[in-house]
Amino acid sequence: MTTGTLTEAILEFPDNRLLIDLCGEFDRNLTDIETRTGVQILRRGNQLAIHGPEEAQAAAREVLGALYQRLEQGRSVGRADIDREFRLAPEPEEEASGGQLEMFEGGKVEIKTRKKLIEPRTDAQKAYVRSLYQHEMCFGIGPAGTGKTYLAVAVGVNMLITGAVDKIILCRPAVEAGERLGFLPGTQEEKVDPYMQPLYDALNDFLPGKQLAKMREEKTVEIAPLAFMRGRTLSNAFVVLDEAQNATTMQMKMFLTRLGEGSRMVITGDRTQVDLPRGVPSGLQDAERLLSAIDKIGFNYFSAKDVVRHPLVAAIIEAYEQDVAG
Repeated sequence: MTTGTLTEAILEFPDNRLLIDLCGEFDRNLTDIETRTGVQILRRGNQLAIHGPEEAQAAAREVLGALYQRLEQGRSVGRADIDREFRLAPEPEEEASGGQLEMFEGGKVEIKTRKKLIEPRTDAQKAYVRSLYQHEMCFGIGPAGTGKTYLAVAVGVNMLITGAVDKIILCRPAVEAGERLGFLPGTQEEKVDPYMQPLYDALNDFLPGKQLAKMREEKTVEIAPLAFMRGRTLSNAFVVLDEAQNATTMQMKMFLTRLGEGSRMVITGDRTQVDLPRGVPSGLQDAERLLSAIDKIGFNYFSAKDVVRHPLVAAIIEAYEQDVAG
């Protein structure tokens, strides 16, 4: 048969209860798979019949098989899991050459935290997580919504609870994005807190509230503006600098030279969202230029294809990129 021929494939699932979970409420999981592949999926008892072109059929079969396997392992299946299976499916040419697949050998990449198990949803995310574990200093560069900071914080929490580090330090440059801190009410800490909120949100996803509060009280977990890092030597710590494009060259040098014995550093940023005053160069761009030749430092890049927020976010990023290119 040639590619594009309409055929029917039958998949049989031994556990009918797991099949119900696989289909999802009102068969919404099947609908998602149909939308992505262009096939039609019909349920017949404990079987699923897939109608459509052979290539699309094969893609649907592979995703359904992987999702059912998750359910057999006691895990749940949701839209994010379906999205991940499609994004991580190897392209035919990759399968034939084995080129890109070599860097992902060793099975699934997973990050265990106190509250949930985190799994990368794109190849770039998967490579990034591996790099976070392999390098003492690692850069994640790319647009918003690609999971750079979220995955870094998840790895930090994992290293903390497994004893690989003694504390987590998360920081950001307190740079206004078109607004003035001085006009906000409250103390300096209260003014700075809104800029740190995304870091609080990530931690709350991975650690129970009471445990996180205790860790913050004991300084096992710190969240602070970048300026507060001056003069410190950070040993046995997992340190994340978020929104690094808003650090000046001197701030970036100051931060990078805080690296102490047994520590890990992650620097994340988006080169297209610099909020520094006009004419002030971004420390992230300088660090990338000066340090990219150092083998022991990992550089990982993301694009609009790696956005894991609403699909419109990827389209918006691509539209802005095309406008700049034009």
